[in-house]
Amino acid sequence: MPKIPQTHIRNFSIIAHIDHGKSTLADRIIQECGAVSDRQMSSQVMDTMDIEKERGITIKAQSVRLNYEKNGEQYILNLIDTPGHVDFSYEVSRSLASSEGALLIIDAAQGVEAQTIANVYIAIENDLELLPVVNKIDLPASDPDRVLSELEEAIGIDATEHCLVSAKTGLGVKDLIDTLIDTIPAPSGDIEAPAKALIYDSWFDNYLGALALVRVFEGNLKKGQVAKIMGTKDEHQILNLMYPNPIAPIKTDEIKTGEIGIVVMGLKGVDALQVGDTITDAKNPTESIIDGFEPAKPFVFAGIYPIETDKFEDLRDALNKLKLNDSSLSFEPESSMALGSGFRTGFLGMLHMEVVKERLEREFNLDLIATAPTVVYQVKLTNGEEFEIQNPSELPEPQKLESIYEPYVKATILTPQEFVGNLIKLLNDRRGIQIKMDYLNETRVLLEYDIPMNEIVLDFYDKLKSLTKGYASFDYETIGFREGKLVKLDIKVAGEVVDSLSIIVPEDKARTRGLAFVGQLKELIPRQLFEVAIQASIGSNVIARSNVKSMGKNVTAKCYGGDITRKRKLLDKQKAGKKRMKSIGRVQVPQEAFMAVLKLDN
Repeated sequence: MPKIPQTHIRNFSIIAHIDHGKSTLADRIIQECGAVSDRQMSSQVMDTMDIEKERGITIKAQSVRLNYEKNGEQYILNLIDTPGHVDFSYEVSRSLASSEGALLIIDAAQGVEAQTIANVYIAIENDLELLPVVNKIDLPASDPDRVLSELEEAIGIDATEHCLVSAKTGLGVKDLIDTLIDTIPAPSGDIEAPAKALIYDSWFDNYLGALALVRVFEGNLKKGQVAKIMGTKDEHQILNLMYPNPIAPIKTDEIKTGEIGIVVMGLKGVDALQVGDTITDAKNPTESIIDGFEPAKPFVFAGIYPIETDKFEDLRDALNKLKLNDSSLSFEPESSMALGSGFRTGFLGMLHMEVVKERLEREFNLDLIATAPTVVYQVKLTNGEEFEIQNPSELPEPQKLESIYEPYVKATILTPQEFVGNLIKLLNDRRGIQIKMDYLNETRVLLEYDIPMNEIVLDFYDKLKSLTKGYASFDYETIGFREGKLVKLDIKVAGEVVDSLSIIVPEDKARTRGLAFVGQLKELIPRQLFEVAIQASIGSNVIARSNVKSMGKNVTAKCYGGDITRKRKLLDKQKAGKKRMKSIGRVQVPQEAFMAVLKLDN
């Protein structure tokens, strides 16, 4: 293979709102460069997980190295396909830290969406060269001129240099590749300097161990070289180096400045490779590490428990392996009276939680139950002490509390004008504070609200989609903590507090939520041989109650006539037995009850 100079390397990401055609365009670029034959080609070739293909979404950012010839000269294109959903924006920020430029894909029919705006700001922060690409121009409803003017109005970037493509048919893809070579700058970096490479992704391979996907910023990495991981100070020999390819990685002896590649060091431990860490040469180390992105901060917390209690260690092992593949995941052991031993797990959002639970069940063959998600709160006690809680059951008694601070987010919503009224009502119901309302054109409105994170983690996105018939788009970013009038709502089943059912709610909505929760649980908890009381309480004050009636048994069936006292005697005996059973009986709370909180607003 001819030696390709650093000036002929292009590192770029594809960013866009969900479902604007990123993965399809990546497929076409791969085909145009001839990296995958038509026989091996499949739809979403870079999406490797079954869940990605089934749901039609990208969860993991994927990289591929492509060779391309332009005007008789050979170029290397390192393409990173990123997720579009708001929960995976951390993947996007890592990918952009490894690129010099980004293709900003916009749907020619839908136009600018909330996630488009969010991703553009991440790209601008990383000082990347942006190339606007209008996709789906083959659709009858496409209007590229409107979309480009919307892009300039909503974001304020110059769209005179742009490309029009159809990723589905391949129209304009060759011109796009030629334009990106001219537009996106080549990587800078001194090839003679000590090796400095950023780990921007990692995963676990059953045969090769822990693998690091790196972008080399200076120097080079060679097979057989002893590398030092600067965060942990560990030194390991590089056993193998590979270039990423969707069909099978391509082996190489060296990864040079400006290139991306996979480093194999035979690591069996999953903690050795932290995303964001720097790899250098052990003998001649670099003096500075690469900084650029902070560790992901989880927003949503839920308890994950194995249904079979003896699978606790299997779950720990599975979470450790999954954390290497998904560094935004965090977890710590916890135990619950109702569910046994499990883990309090932190996620970036609701979709992230769904995906992680599904991956744990599929990839590690586990049966799991997840409790309703909550957010992290800051608590200040009357004695001046301050700390954070992730679980409502950790909240101290009301008399010890001075104040509770809850996380707020800035929500950006783009919606057709006809649904604005419905959305404003929804946002007001969820304690939203309006910051901005802009009419981008005669049909589309941009809403900006500050809203408590607690109000959007449960079913806000589903409500938003149903109220706007799927046309609105939504994105959010955290903006810190604010004091809230909040209380802990405890649920008692047969007199016992079920810790995993506790939730933190606004004080003025506590009674309504309590009544709704008790009503839901009454339908879900099976009838016992004795009457079961379900109560919602704040501290020692019960605010809602409902009873699950006992199962009847006709104990007088064997009495054929006779005096009423005979029947009375049998009924009294049954009554005493039920009373005794009630005092020693333990009610099994079914799995569905732990997710009943999601349906409270219905």
